[in-house]
Amino acid sequence: MMDEGRIAFSVGVELSFLTERSQRDLLDAIDLNDCTPSYSQACRMHREAGTITAERISEIMAEEKPNQREQIRLRREDFRKYFPASYTAQQITRDIMRGLELLKRQRDRDRDAR
Repeated sequence: MMDEGRIAFSVGVELSFLTERSQRDLLDAIDLNDCTPSYSQACRMHREAGTITAERISEIMAEEKPNQREQIRLRREDFRKYFPASYTAQQITRDIMRGLELLKRQRDRDRDAR
């Protein structure tokens, strides 16, 4: 996987300490979760290399990683016209969150009225 560029060198080094059987279990977990281990996950597997089980590998691989969380990105120019030019990013974020809370309340009221 390192040769194919699917995992970083540092991750590969950590995983090289796993037994061949554990590496095969890891491949199964990679296929099942459709993701490769992070450096942190690889280090934890390395620390448990002598005793790690297929279940433990699956458990580690099933964890949500910060870089895999779904994110929504907005371009500043798309919403800048709704705010004064003097507003900071923090003020814009605060007002957007307040607006979303108002929208949620309105939707809840509309749903309850039905």
